[in-house]
Amino acid sequence: MRLTNFSDYALRILMYAAVQSDRLITIEETAEVYGISRAHLMKVANQLTRAGYLKAVRGRSGGLALAKRPNRIKLGEVLRATEPDFTLVECFAPEGNCLISPRCRLRGVLQEALSAFTGTLDRYTLADLILSPADFGIQPAA
Repeated sequence: MRLTNFSDYALRILMYAAVQSDRLITIEETAEVYGISRAHLMKVANQLTRAGYLKAVRGRSGGLALAKRPNRIKLGEVLRATEPDFTLVECFAPEGNCLISPRCRLRGVLQEALSAFTGTLDRYTLADLILSPADFGIQPAA
């Protein structure tokens, strides 16, 4: 199983916003810190804002901040909000045509594995991922 870059970037934006809790962050600075596309981060930030994880402040001195405290943002919830689907194999999809689906035991095993994966992520919050500003190359204000 592989998560999309979209979900990866969502977690990264949230981690960066958590470290910068005393101020608003911008898409530009976040893209620069991580060395990733500004345009792609804009889409991710919009989704996180619509889902209620970030709040956007418009205007000249605007930016983004966490909309919830880090200990209230469960990682599993973020992934469910950002991953397009968790269709691990054909039989997970409503339109799946696998010949052995009616008798196959693989689907149950994979569903159990997926539940364990998301269950583990639901036990962790953004607070568990918070790093120090130095980890992002941010120097303390003089």
